[in-house]
Amino acid sequence: MPASSSAPLNPDLIDTATPPIPEAKAWARGYAGGNGPLIDLSQAVPGSPPPAALLERLAAAAAEPESTRYGPIMGDDVLREAYSAESSTFYGGAIRPQEIAITAGCNQAYVTVMMALARAGDNVLLPTPWYFNHEMTLNMLGVEPRPLPCAPQRGFIPDAETAEALIDERTRAIVLVTPNNPTGAVYPPTTIAAFAELCRRRKIWLVLDETYRDFLPEGVDRPHELFAASDWPDSLIGLYSFSKAYAVPGWRLGAITAGEAALAQIGKVLDCVQISPVRAGQGAVAWGIDGIRAWRQANRAEMNSRAALFRQAIAPLNGWNVLAAGAYFAYVAHPFEGVPAAEVVRRLVQERGVLALPGPYFGPGQEQHLRIAIANVAAERIAALGERLKGFALT
Repeated sequence: MPASSSAPLNPDLIDTATPPIPEAKAWARGYAGGNGPLIDLSQAVPGSPPPAALLERLAAAAAEPESTRYGPIMGDDVLREAYSAESSTFYGGAIRPQEIAITAGCNQAYVTVMMALARAGDNVLLPTPWYFNHEMTLNMLGVEPRPLPCAPQRGFIPDAETAEALIDERTRAIVLVTPNNPTGAVYPPTTIAAFAELCRRRKIWLVLDETYRDFLPEGVDRPHELFAASDWPDSLIGLYSFSKAYAVPGWRLGAITAGEAALAQIGKVLDCVQISPVRAGQGAVAWGIDGIRAWRQANRAEMNSRAALFRQAIAPLNGWNVLAAGAYFAYVAHPFEGVPAAEVVRRLVQERGVLALPGPYFGPGQEQHLRIAIANVAAERIAALGERLKGFALT
């Protein structure tokens, strides 16, 4: 082949996989509608808008001239203070506003933290199956995403001893996501504590992504005690998203919790990639932390009920097995041994009008699995899944 006449791009970027969800959405365009409306279980998005009172706060804030100006790099004080108070109560530890940075969503929080912790040639441990944007980010940065396998038999809960065997002199961090995307698994406090101890001892960072912490199972109100420890800033960084709990993904608001020394370095990255977070939504969400608390609690109960309903819908189907379910997600083993998961998904959406995501989008060794996002469809549509899947075969 003749050499390209174009100027070269970053090879690490070129080698990074293309965002996968558009591929799955394209398969859905082949569905003719014979089984009723498409049931789209592909992407984790809130299924309903936020309360009107929150939208009214946004409209009022957007009308303020101050909202059009640059804000502080770390975010407006109103949201840093409100979120630090909320987190202190939630975790049972004193988290100060100076230990909070507001970001343009949790994805940006993750990117900036990884840029602060690792450089090209280093590695970061990611439990598999992993959230594909986490792997993509590391590949772009030239950082090795080192897989930490999580067995279905363990409910996809990672093991600290297994992780320690993977650590070498180039390891800079371990990333945990709980409740987990893609599996829905909720990590026990003992597991999270074991990873925290491992990271302290090996002098690497534990990056704890708790985007879905507002959707813990009923009766679980504190996922861990890490932020109650006095030395947490030495090796722990927390990530959060306001998108799901407040149903505002379009506002692009997330947060980083880190010690002041680490946050000062992360701030250099934030200044380059965002200068300051979008301002109008910050004031609205700061009000919403208390202002829509009852709505958020009801939404948590609804998500838990949908997870239970999904299990009930799948249970009678031969060969289909719900391996984990919680928060926004379920992770399922399909019954078609040896058939690529992408083919299962393509046929399922085009023949039955049900769109999931193939397991290999989430890392190696996932061909037998599909990820289901249960949050963005109403309960009655989840209940209809059993009928849609009944008798589905690949011939």
